[in-house]
Amino acid sequence: MSRRNTTLAIGQGRGRLSPCVCNTLRMVTRVVTQLYDDCLRPSGLRVTQFSILVAIARLGEASLKQMEDELAIDQTTLTRSLSLLERAGVIERAPHSDGRIKAMRLTWKGKRTLEVARPLWAQAQGKVLRELGTKAWADAQRRLARLHHVAVKKRRRGREGRARVAEG
Repeated sequence: MSRRNTTLAIGQGRGRLSPCVCNTLRMVTRVVTQLYDDCLRPSGLRVTQFSILVAIARLGEASLKQMEDELAIDQTTLTRSLSLLERAGVIERAPHSDGRIKAMRLTWKGKRTLEVARPLWAQAQGKVLRELGTKAWADAQRRLARLHHVAVKKRRRGREGRARVAEG
């Protein structure tokens, strides 16, 4: 079995990346997440929580399904994060005409927390873009959007195929 690794310059050091697309994306995501979390620490939020609050703020009120779709996050992870944010008093349940739908909205404390967090997020974003470059990031976004599209399409086809076999 080949143990060939791809090497990528990361800041001043060099990191070894896996030839596996999934593993490489997860490795990069972990270190970038840590950078954003470090910058956001004074706000009391992690970047995942910040993203949820931004989505709720953008939508005004958001159902679990809307947030799952908006953030491409699974229901279990989202529910756990929402529970923590609700206990912290930054979001609350919003009444919905369909009582079965769980919708959330920002509280006053949530709006204030987001005001504090936005410039900290911008600081993290600026650090990454200064190192990477805005043109390189735009190119990466295009490529990642294509990868996302391919992965969603393949996953959907796989589910449909399994459903047909189960019916068959």
